[in-house]
Amino acid sequence: MVHRILLIQDDRKDATAIRNAITGLRESHFKVEWVQRCSDGIEHLSKWAGRIDVGEHGVDAVLLDLFLTDSQGIETFERIFRLSKRVPVIVLTSPQNEAIAVLAVQRGAQDYLFKDRLDAHLLPKVLRSMIERAANMEALFEEKERAQVTLNSIGDAVISTDVNGRVTFLNRVAERLTGWSWDDALGRPMGEVFHIVDAADRERADNPMMTAIRDNKTVGLTPNCILLRRDGIEAAIEDSAAPIHDRYGQVTGAVMVFHDVSSSRALSLKMSHLAQHDSLTDLPNRVLLNDRLAQAMAIAQRGEQKLGVLYLDMDRFKTINDSLGHAIGDRLLQSVAQRLRDCVRYADTVSRQGGDEFVVLLSQLTHAEDAARSAEKILASLSVPHQIDEHTLYTTASIGVVTFPDDGLDAETLLKNADFAMYQAKEGGRNCYQFFKPEMNVRAANRQSVENGLRLAIERQTFVLHYQPKFDLHTGAITAVEALVRWRHPVLGVLFPSEFRAIGRNPA
Repeated sequence: MVHRILLIQDDRKDATAIRNAITGLRESHFKVEWVQRCSDGIEHLSKWAGRIDVGEHGVDAVLLDLFLTDSQGIETFERIFRLSKRVPVIVLTSPQNEAIAVLAVQRGAQDYLFKDRLDAHLLPKVLRSMIERAANMEALFEEKERAQVTLNSIGDAVISTDVNGRVTFLNRVAERLTGWSWDDALGRPMGEVFHIVDAADRERADNPMMTAIRDNKTVGLTPNCILLRRDGIEAAIEDSAAPIHDRYGQVTGAVMVFHDVSSSRALSLKMSHLAQHDSLTDLPNRVLLNDRLAQAMAIAQRGEQKLGVLYLDMDRFKTINDSLGHAIGDRLLQSVAQRLRDCVRYADTVSRQGGDEFVVLLSQLTHAEDAARSAEKILASLSVPHQIDEHTLYTTASIGVVTFPDDGLDAETLLKNADFAMYQAKEGGRNCYQFFKPEMNVRAANRQSVENGLRLAIERQTFVLHYQPKFDLHTGAITAVEALVRWRHPVLGVLFPSEFRAIGRNPA
């Protein structure tokens, strides 16, 4: 490959010596174009200004004497350099003008050479070195620019530090998330720019960059990590940090890639909340109630305390729902839910089981009577009319009451027994509460047995009709005939209607 050299030198003798030194070797790979004035050099360079293919069609290096007939000193360099920033410029000078040559190097020249110390071995070697260095620097710059454009184009934030944990780079996303510009953050300690805390206790979290440098391995961010932006705004983030190595394998710093997960984390929390709460009243649902009941029982057992469970069903709610519509019924349920919340302590739980049924968990009771007082408070609160739009609605409730450990040692038993007691409260006249009694289990079992038997009786046609005549006692004449239903039970024999007629009624 032939390298094209532009020589700007007004002294013909010096120019000839330089040309001979560059091209005199048999296997020279240089071609020299000589001009005498600065303006001639500018004209030559202007043809290729802004071209990215200068190395192929223009010049590969410029040898410049600073003192020409039409330009003198550092001004000569600056005029040429404005047009040749992609081309290495080597200044030719005399020892007495070395200070000006040094200034030119400080302003962008590759190097300077003394004109009286050039020879056919030194100059080609220097030129090749300068051209290669410039090409490497250009390639390095392009690679760095490409990397920076790439990092600024991705959706994740990127921060890098040196081995001492001082910031060396932020991409645009990192600038936005931290509130720090690259210029402001450069050289600052990582902990100052990247301030993270644990979402649970708000304590400062460990810096993952320093951990990556210290342990020389990729590390993840602290779970539930919160980034505090420079202006105090918070963002939930996650991702990892990794060490940076030089070509000898030594750790020289670290890089971290992270992204804002505030939206996804908020959505996850919302989905978790919806999975555990009733959509209409926002009260805990069955799943969350069972979890809290299990925890409350464990705490009560350790402290040898009691807890209470109230199973509540609205009286005649179906009538309101059917007559005024589901929209009014839903708002009534929301009003009931709010009153139940107001009747209990912060540590207690009000849950909607579905429909018009609610469960109240009273934690850490001293006496069973405490549950009774809570039930009385609830009944009094619910008896106050509810104003829904133009409707004034009167409603009451029936409440079943159980206590732990007296009425059950697990959540399923407690809820079942509270349900039995609630039905007894309904059968007892509604708008009252009823403590669970063991005999309720017996009645409930008998009830269930008869209900199941009635279904089978219909399928197996074991109901029979008995006809009974009605007589006029004065005349003895038959005036009518009654049709009486009897159930021929396979075990209990013939049952009269009074023994099974009330079975299956579900008091509302």
